[in-house]
Amino acid sequence: MKGKKIEAGKIDIGISEKHRSAIAKGLSKLLADSFTLYLMTHNFHWNVVGPMFNTLHSMFMDQYTEQWNALDTIAERIRALGVVAPGSYAEYEKLTIIPPVEGKPKALEMVALLVAAQEATARTARELLPLVTEANDQPTTDLLTQRLDLHEKTAWMLRSLLEE
Repeated sequence: MKGKKIEAGKIDIGISEKHRSAIAKGLSKLLADSFTLYLMTHNFHWNVVGPMFNTLHSMFMDQYTEQWNALDTIAERIRALGVVAPGSYAEYEKLTIIPPVEGKPKALEMVALLVAAQEATARTARELLPLVTEANDQPTTDLLTQRLDLHEKTAWMLRSLLEE
């Protein structure tokens, strides 16, 4: 691209502005679900009690740590697409499909709530795949594939705790 002048604020990465905007909107929903899941998991880590305390306390810590690290990856992809990433509780509350936790659930109720939240987050990621495929957006496809693998695996592991 010899001699091509770079315009300040212009993004030319081979994905149209329309696609970048739509993908960022979907990623913002994924970020909101991921943050809500992070908060739920951390809350349960702090407040779990009962005979499974050690197992769940450690498992929840591993899960919220992974979730925390994912937040940065998702938000930075939104920024790379040229859109401001949502970053407030109010924005997340509007964007997430994960319902708030009411009361103080018992240990196995926590597990069931986390299964539902992991699955909801996976559905949000999966919903975006057709659009990123159409836009030929491999970095977002890779991010979504990694998130799907993790959420589905985590849901399975949590679900296994609920089986007899």
